[in-house]
Amino acid sequence: MAIQTRKKTVQTNRDNTLKNLSKKWFSHNSISHKDRKFFTQQMALLLETGSNLQASLQAMQNQLSNPAMVEIVTQLREDIEQGRQFSTALAKHPELFSSTYVNLIAASEDGGFMHEVLEQLDDMEEKREQLRQTIMSALSYPIFLMVFAFAVVVFVLVVVFPKFADLFSQIADQLPATTVFLMATSNLIQHHWGYLVGGLILSIASFKLWSASEQGKQKLDWAKLHFPLVKGVFSQLYLVQSLRVLSLSLGNGVNIMDSLHASRDVVNNRIFQQFIHQAEEQVESGKGIAIGFQNTSFIPPIVAQMIQTGEDSGNLAKVLRRLASYYETELSNKLKTLSRLAEPFMLLVMGGVVGLIVSSLILPIFKLSRAVG
Repeated sequence: MAIQTRKKTVQTNRDNTLKNLSKKWFSHNSISHKDRKFFTQQMALLLETGSNLQASLQAMQNQLSNPAMVEIVTQLREDIEQGRQFSTALAKHPELFSSTYVNLIAASEDGGFMHEVLEQLDDMEEKREQLRQTIMSALSYPIFLMVFAFAVVVFVLVVVFPKFADLFSQIADQLPATTVFLMATSNLIQHHWGYLVGGLILSIASFKLWSASEQGKQKLDWAKLHFPLVKGVFSQLYLVQSLRVLSLSLGNGVNIMDSLHASRDVVNNRIFQQFIHQAEEQVESGKGIAIGFQNTSFIPPIVAQMIQTGEDSGNLAKVLRRLASYYETELSNKLKTLSRLAEPFMLLVMGGVVGLIVSSLILPIFKLSRAVG
């Protein structure tokens, strides 16, 4: 009987897993950060106006149009009706509510200031979205220039150069090295494009497989924090993310260990996560959190000094919040500066490429005109 019960439980778990996977992979109603933001905003407003948690969830259920969100809110309401805490109900949906979100709600349940925490979570989500838009805006124009330059070069090699092939063959031994190279490249693209496309796809697939492996992720994460051209951007990005979550958690009564754990989860970099884990070990051993932020190459020394000041004065959450705001502004300015520098650099590169192609066409034509003359 026990064996049959165990088999039935295993089968049920397997069915639930398959059901969740099918929802995740094949659902046409995926959940985005906008859904979480709308949920947070509305719940904060409803609770602030005096609605109880169950009534607020019922009102939310009637407002939502995304079936996936309706299902989650329905499950949340049912859990509340069964006497479970709101944080416990939220923890059942990690795809939507992070550990930071759950821990802050858990702390607010005892203090009775849930709507204030929800407003702070909404504000953090807004700042995160603004930072993401800043990064995308800084990268969009340089990426467009790169794609455009590549398309122009391919067009010239495939369409323009073949028209001059017969003409240039008359002075093949007098052609400049750049012309010979470009004509060979043009010929390669025309007659072996299938191999080139296949090689490109294979290279991309190989890189994706490598970057998805544990070794690949570790090396890429290390490069983000140590490579000269990008380390300043990524280190400040991760620092802003971790400090903001840490300040928000500590400011709302979450204990230091849970706060550090939440700040570690929000960062998508193993090297930075290891650094925060070391800070956790320092706190567990009875030392202050500032010790964990010292002697780390990708953390500015001023950060540890300010954290030490916050610990000594008892205003750690306030200090962390100011540090997060300062480095967020600095990161935004740095991205704008890099974007402004990238634009003339890309234009210079495009001008050089165009000049090389034009000279590779014009010089042989001059030689032909002289030979004819």
